Amino acid sequence: MSKQSWLDETGAKSMLDDYIAQLESFTDAFADGRIEDHELERQEERVTALLKQIEPKLDDGLHAEVTRLLCELSAYNIMQTFYHLRSSAPHTSFIP
Repeated sequence: MSKQSWLDETGAKSMLDDYIAQLESFTDAFADGRIEDHELERQEERVTALLKQIEPKLDDGLHAEVTRLLCELSAYNIMQTFYHLRSSAPHTSFIP
């Protein structure tokens, strides 16, 4: 199996969103337009299992870099979600 690049051909844009859209667990969870408690729990279990599988394979330097990547990616996802929630909120103010 060949390695999928994390970046597009220009190296300027992440390809992760495209890969996420291909995850069966992701598409199944969003199929009904909402995320249930059990779906979120299953996703956390998949993430934890992958962390347990991958972490022991990393030397100290690479572990530090991957830790920073995971934290930056998580921060980006939270920021992006918040941004989209705020930008999709109604901009009308109601005056009593």
